[in-house]
Amino acid sequence: MMDALEDDNEISFSVKFLGRVEVVRPDGLQILEEAARSLKTQDHSSEKAAKKSKVHLFLSLSGIDILENKTKFLLYSCSLSTISFCAVLPSSPKVFGFVARHPAADVYHCYLFQNKKFSHVLVSVVGDAFRASKKEESIRGGRDLIVEALRHKNKMLQRENDELKRRLAGQIN
Repeated sequence: MMDALEDDNEISFSVKFLGRVEVVRPDGLQILEEAARSLKTQDHSSEKAAKKSKVHLFLSLSGIDILENKTKFLLYSCSLSTISFCAVLPSSPKVFGFVARHPAADVYHCYLFQNKKFSHVLVSVVGDAFRASKKEESIRGGRDLIVEALRHKNKMLQRENDELKRRLAGQIN
């Protein structure tokens, strides 16, 4: 279920969190399939199968936050710049996931979720947010260049102004 929040730049989705698995590559459907198989193997090998927990997925231009449904405890936070792949599992259309690089280590994790109705929509929205953040980043980068150019021009004009003041002071004396 999608919830529109007061802040137009953030969207919340209620989904089942299947788990997070360390993966060897940053992208590809095969990585998602392997991660899903790994989670199923972990569930069956443990004596007590872990119950899939309901979470809120908060998506904004800065990233994806995964909050536990009942406690609102932040489980994971991934900036969009670390996300390298997002897709629906072809073998299981209700399951979708994304791969993100760990911010402090050279490691990739695959985050898998389940949603009965909106998996394709969620993947599309994540893709749109990723593209929008890249566009915003390039616009911001362009603005940074303009600001830097204006600072440089200001510094040059201040030097010229100081030089003119010295010449004027020398002519008066």
